Amino acid sequence: MSTPQTSGLDLDTTFGLLSSSRRRYLLYHFLESEYGTVEKLAQWIAAWEQDVSPRAVSDEDRRDVAISLVHDHLPRLADHDVVDYDARNGDVVATEHFEDVQPYVEQARSSEQVSEKLEQSRLLFLYSKPPEDPYIVEDAPAPSPHRSDDGR
Repeated sequence: MSTPQTSGLDLDTTFGLLSSSRRRYLLYHFLESEYGTVEKLAQWIAAWEQDVSPRAVSDEDRRDVAISLVHDHLPRLADHDVVDYDARNGDVVATEHFEDVQPYVEQARSSEQVSEKLEQSRLLFLYSKPPEDPYIVEDAPAPSPHRSDDGR
């Protein structure tokens, strides 16, 4: 079995970048998309850490993750040119050097057995608008098309 080679990063650096679960979760996002924002990524990462829906994450937990992303994880990944991070607007973009670590990120995601339900929840959260009515229960079953208004 061949070992993937990194063209721009040595193995110590690559594994150092993957040593933090928050950085891995951040990098898992970039396996599916080249773009994210600090706020949405923080919400998703907090949900992943708690194994809950992104919408179930408290503001405090999201804020704690966002702070660690901004002050630790994003600068570290940006220093190695794996992502570009714009501190002014919170945009995070994978660079062409993400490909250097991609095989290792894919292996890590596979090893951590990412929950398909959680992955679907992440995608819905990242690419959908928030509900108009905050009292809508998203997981509630749709009404049966065979029932009349009187319950029959």
